[in-house]
Amino acid sequence: MERTDYLEIDGRSPGYYGLLAVLGLFVLIGLGAAYYMEHHGHYVTGMTNQIIWGTPHIFAVFLIVAASGALNVASVASVFGRTPYKPLSRLSGLLAVALLVGGLAILVLDLGRPDRLIVAMTTYNFKSIFAWNIFLYTGFMAIVVVYLWMMMERRMNAYSKSVGLFAFVWRLILTTGTGSIFGFLVARQAYDAAIMAPMFIVMSFSYGLAIFLLVLMASYWGTGRPLGDAILRRLKNLLGVFVAAVLYFVLAYHLTNLYITEHHGVEDFILTSGGPFTVAFWLGQIIVGSLLPLAIFYHPATGNSRTWMAAGAVLVILGGFAQMYVTIIGGQAYPLVIFPGKEVLTSSFYDGVIAQYSPSIWEILLGLGGTALAFMIVALAVKVLRFLPASLTDDIVAPEASMASASDGSALRATG
Repeated sequence: MERTDYLEIDGRSPGYYGLLAVLGLFVLIGLGAAYYMEHHGHYVTGMTNQIIWGTPHIFAVFLIVAASGALNVASVASVFGRTPYKPLSRLSGLLAVALLVGGLAILVLDLGRPDRLIVAMTTYNFKSIFAWNIFLYTGFMAIVVVYLWMMMERRMNAYSKSVGLFAFVWRLILTTGTGSIFGFLVARQAYDAAIMAPMFIVMSFSYGLAIFLLVLMASYWGTGRPLGDAILRRLKNLLGVFVAAVLYFVLAYHLTNLYITEHHGVEDFILTSGGPFTVAFWLGQIIVGSLLPLAIFYHPATGNSRTWMAAGAVLVILGGFAQMYVTIIGGQAYPLVIFPGKEVLTSSFYDGVIAQYSPSIWEILLGLGGTALAFMIVALAVKVLRFLPASLTDDIVAPEASMASASDGSALRATG
């Protein structure tokens, strides 16, 4: 592979300033929504005593999970030695940090009392998975920053593979911790499953790569830099594998629950009688987020089209949000079963009642604000530092494919 030249973007076009203006506006609106909820109390949201994790948590968990997956491109290059992905490693690390910052910003601002974060940072209960995650999130951010330094400083390039391996292991632990938040909540019928941890790891691969693919295409389209087909096909095919893997884990999760008698109730709720949760599962998570992208990525008529690749990545992201909605909100909406298989005295305080939840505009705006913050970090960073290669043509990313294509063309011309 030829030496890759990295350049900052010019960042002086009206389109770039317009992008920053739109993202900045959403960030300010998100801050305003957080202030409104903090000032008036969480009664202005759709969250209740039963649904304590609302729409902001859907955005936050999705971004945190995607942050781990966004680093996958750099990991494939440094840990597994796949050189075609190496020019994308810097952007991969940048996107991972940006998505994590956006997700954590939403979580902190959704606390109602953000200053209480100081208590969580100074007083630890190591029986709580939330205490573990404080170290996992901050550690991941620090490790990826060091990883970026190793890649961008020529004198430190020799250490990039070792740090990349450490970052790869850390991100697996981080996503395991995020999935274990739900897997360890044994009181919730929809959460109580060891498969949650590996399923979240595979979900991170899918969501992070989908966002990375869209950011890569938008960056090169907006700056007019050449972007070859070879790297896009590789990313698209890899994304298809991850989407299929997520679908496999989802099927394994639900088939296992259907086998276990105590989980029949929650499975009936999610799969058949859950109203909006059932619709979100079948239409959003399975059809939009899994089956349609797989058809797009592997059908001969659409698999090589950049427009269809982008559409497939968007569908994966939409399906990811649907999956987070079903997991986080649906898991809380189903009533607690304190003593499975036993008859117990019940009260009138929501015992056995499906909890209702309607997100408020303030929750949605906070989630959009955190998402905008993540992409604003990326947009500013690529202008200030050299994260983007000047060119990603096929002869740079995959010279063997370019040579084969050229020889095929010569042969065709000769026979013609």
